[in-house]
Parts: sequence; structure tokens; C-alpha cells
Amino acid sequence: MAFVSGRRLAQLLGIVALGALATGCTTTKPATDAKGAKLSYAAEPGESGTSSFFSSHNFSGLAGRSVTVNSIADLKLGYHEVVLTFDDGPMPGRTENVLKVLDNAGVKATFMMVGQMARSYPAIVREVAARGHTIGTHTQSHANLAHLSAAAAEAQIDGGIKSVSAALVPSMHGVAPFFRFPYLASTAALRRQLAARGIVVIDADIDSKDYFQSTPDQVRKRTMARIAQRGSGIILMHDIHPRTAQMLPALLADLKAKGYKVVRLVPGHGSRELVSSLTTSTVTTSTQTAFGYGR
Repeated sequence: MAFVSGRRLAQLLGIVALGALATGCTTTKPATDAKGAKLSYAAEPGESGTSSFFSSHNFSGLAGRSVTVNSIADLKLGYHEVVLTFDDGPMPGRTENVLKVLDNAGVKATFMMVGQMARSYPAIVREVAARGHTIGTHTQSHANLAHLSAAAAEAQIDGGIKSVSAALVPSMHGVAPFFRFPYLASTAALRRQLAARGIVVIDADIDSKDYFQSTPDQVRKRTMARIAQRGSGIILMHDIHPRTAQMLPALLADLKAKGYKVVRLVPGHGSRELVSSLTTSTVTTSTQTAFGYGR
């Protein structure tokens, strides 16, 4: 049997635990061939290091304003403003590469984390927060909530919040009251329920489709074409795919060259407690979250 490093084994175990997560947050129904999805996820090429990510790009001026978000109504972007969001992580060796690119460009993003991944890799959750990025949630196991009962959907949402919050407990940071539906599959009832609890749904205007078997350059061109078409918007990407970090410097360089600004989303100070029914030892209030992200 071939030798498998400890890190690689941890990655594979995380893959087995998540199954359908392998194909990313497509806007279509989840893949039914879970085994095939796992294999395509595990065998992705191009994880030889980060040296090729960085170049002589000058990203000065790419970072834009911060937007304080208390409700969906606050998610208003001006012309040539974009928000960077990354779903499905954290994942060892992949989330860190995205963080390096973002640091190099001096911009901040929002990471919508899956609870099971946060439980498996809590140190990476804390690292994302320590780098100044905002952390929201994406259910406990990336279930399609539109296909679940109301009780099961609520359990998925609450489980994700608990797991991500628990990972952040040793730090001064907290989970933001931001949520994204897996597969972008929502229902009106769930949206109303989340709004009533003070949880803001972060939808996506621009789908990079980085979960397709594409080259990094294809992902970049596809994303830039959609950005140019809209003029602004929230970009959906995934920090679990190597191709995403590989294409990110060129994407950011394109944005800078065309006069775009990267907007940072931060939770509002006036938000209500994230989930009043959850255990206070593992769930942070929105006020505490805002304090943590302001550091």
C-alpha cells in the first residue's frame, strides 16, 4: 500500500464525511453518485505548492469599503463593487492557499463554512478569522434544505452555527449571523424563519462555477465575463478546490485593472442574538462577533 501522509489522510477523511459536498454549491440538484463525486474531488491535480500564485501584480487600491450588514437590505453594492465569498471549507492545504492570495492582495472575504468541516479543522477556522475575514455558515453537512422537513432544515442550520461557533471559542472572534443555502436552494418559509432570527441570507450574483472540471484560467474568464455583464455583485467561489486559489491572483489583477473594488462584509453591531435557542456557551452574539471582527 502506498504511504499516505497524515495531512493527506485527514483530507480524505474529511471528503468521506461530506460526500455530496465534493461537487460544490451548484445551483442544480446534488450529484447522486456520491462515490464518483468523492473521487473527482480527491484526485484534483495541481496541488504542488503556492509559489506560482504570486506575481508582480500591484493590488494597491483594490480594497474597497466595508459594509455593515444588519439585514438583506444592507447588501447594496455600487457600480464596480464586488464581494468575494468562499463556500464549503475549511479544507487543509486549500483554504490556507486562498488566505495567502487574499493577504497578498490586501482584500477581505466572507467564508461560508460547513459545520462538519469546522469540527474537523477548527484551527483553520480560527486562522481565517485571525486574518480579518468574516465567517458565516452553510449548514452542518451541506444538505439541500429545500428537500428537508422544516425540523430537519432547522437542525442543519443550527448544527452548522454550533460547530463553527465551537471552533472559534478559543479565539476573540465569533461567527457572523450570515448564512448561505447549499446549492442556493432555498424556500420562502426558511428565508422568513432566518430573517426572524436576525440571520442574513448571503445570496450570490456571480457563480464562478469553480466546481466544474475547468482549468484555473477558464474559471477566471468565466467569472470575469459574468462580472462584466452585471457590473457588480457577490461572487460565489469555493476554498475546497485547488483551481480556485490558482486562478484567484489573476482574477484580482483583472478586477484591479478594470477599476473594481473588493467590498468587505461585516456583521452589524445592532443585530439581535444569533440564535436565542442555542447553547450560549457555543453561540456568540452578533455584538460580540462585531467586536471580534473589528480587531
